Amino acid sequence: MQKTITGFSKLSKSQKIDWIATTYFSNSKNTKSILKQYWNNNEKLQQLHDEFIENTITNYYLPFGVAPNFLINGKHYTVPMAIEESSVVAAASKAAKFWLDRGGFKTTVLSTTKIGQVHFIFKGEFQTLKRYFEFVKPILIRDCKPITKNMEGRGGGILDIELKDKTHDKTGYYQLHASFETLDAMGANFINSCLEQFAASFKQHALLFDEFSKDEREIDVLMSILSNYVPDCLVRAEVSCEVDLLSESTELLGATFAEKFIQAVSIAEVEPYRAVTHNKGIMNGIDAVVLATGNDFRAVEAGVHAYAAKDGQYRSLSHAKIENGIFTFWMDIPLALGTVGGLTGLHPLVKLALELLDSPSAKELMQITAAAGLAQNFGALRSLITTGIQQGHMKMHLLNILNQFDATNKEKEHLINHFKSNTVTHSAVVDAIKKIRIKH
Repeated sequence: MQKTITGFSKLSKSQKIDWIATTYFSNSKNTKSILKQYWNNNEKLQQLHDEFIENTITNYYLPFGVAPNFLINGKHYTVPMAIEESSVVAAASKAAKFWLDRGGFKTTVLSTTKIGQVHFIFKGEFQTLKRYFEFVKPILIRDCKPITKNMEGRGGGILDIELKDKTHDKTGYYQLHASFETLDAMGANFINSCLEQFAASFKQHALLFDEFSKDEREIDVLMSILSNYVPDCLVRAEVSCEVDLLSESTELLGATFAEKFIQAVSIAEVEPYRAVTHNKGIMNGIDAVVLATGNDFRAVEAGVHAYAAKDGQYRSLSHAKIENGIFTFWMDIPLALGTVGGLTGLHPLVKLALELLDSPSAKELMQITAAAGLAQNFGALRSLITTGIQQGHMKMHLLNILNQFDATNKEKEHLINHFKSNTVTHSAVVDAIKKIRIKH
């Protein structure tokens, strides 16, 4: 059957599903049933979700959980997390509880500047271009006034525009490198609108600049777009306590724990293979909060990993030390988040998540999110240097395995008790299920 189609986006939702089901699946009836069972019975709510993107055919569920007991800058939070990985919420919750009685998380927003760029090709003398830029810069800002008026009224707007010579990387390549303050909005649409106006004004006034030759006046703007690399939109999160307070049992004293913990972090600071997994653990916590609050986790991921490689080698985002008997674990991380605009005012669960967090500002959300990432990292490292990562992870994964085999509630209850004192592996669970079912 033909697997290409013209005008797919113009089809109704039912027609889209019919075409997909009959074209790609042997059992089209079953396919339709699976897709439709995830529709919301509330037609208005379903329509809202349908209109978030193009060609929507159903909803894709992720668990929406919460991690309680976060103490951040003296304030208690229960943090919403949307994620499918079984052990993430448990690890964040456990780490939050650990630090609850040890002073909690201290967080600080270091800066909130965001970046956008107009990329263009100019075939002429740099000094002439520089003089043109000095002439046109105030005009660029003036021409954006209709766009920036409301943002400026709230205290944000365009911070600066720089001309950057990138010809050492690519012949004739230059940038208008602009910085912005977007307050509680993530600001993508605002920044991109400003950049496109910059580009239009930059090209227009070049045609009238007396010092340009005819060829120089034809500036070739390639694209105008914000950057998701935001090294100046930075938040710091840290935890600290006396080394002795790290002791949780007589088996592993605080000093030994701290030493092993610092060694584990130091390996991620020098070994990229370890650093990637180490930072992935941080992003387990961060992405879950970013997604739950309706922000762009792909943008956050890209910016964070670029920041982790800012000195030329990919390294750990977090750090640990002991000074004067005090253990400190911290990280600085770039997070461009918003609490207005986008899905924050549309998605019912996003609105609920923000209300759960006491309707935070963008700066407050940055701090909460960073604390969740640091908690997740602490929980993972604590497991790695004590019991190992698999013990806790596989116990959390146990229910997923049982559900794969359609275990009954009675079977689940029996096997959960069984694996409280036995090692969880996929094969061990399968064998245990078979034994139960043979007996019955």
